[in-house]
Amino acid sequence: MTTIHYREIVYDGFHDVEIVDESRSFDLNHFSEACGQPPEWVLQLLEYEILPARPEERIHQFFGEDISRARRAYRLQRDFEASLSAVAMMMDLIDEVQQLRKQVRHSHFE
Repeated sequence: MTTIHYREIVYDGFHDVEIVDESRSFDLNHFSEACGQPPEWVLQLLEYEILPARPEERIHQFFGEDISRARRAYRLQRDFEASLSAVAMMMDLIDEVQQLRKQVRHSHFE
């Protein structure tokens, strides 16, 4: 039996569903293909800490969950014509808002 992992993303009334196999790992070339971007762009995501830091021996190992983050970074960069430093700040703010929303939801159930 195959298990399909998916993530439902809701922000500003916009619904998006993304199928992600979070346990699968990718090398740099396969990851960049999955993101639809060149490897140099992916390396910049690491440089600007848009993707999580990795130990030196696994610097070019990526996971399924990284694909959705990289694709979101690309959409922000494209839609707002933003630099990667601006995208990094936007991603940090989005992460913080999502964390706060989880805390609010959790506090309602206590």
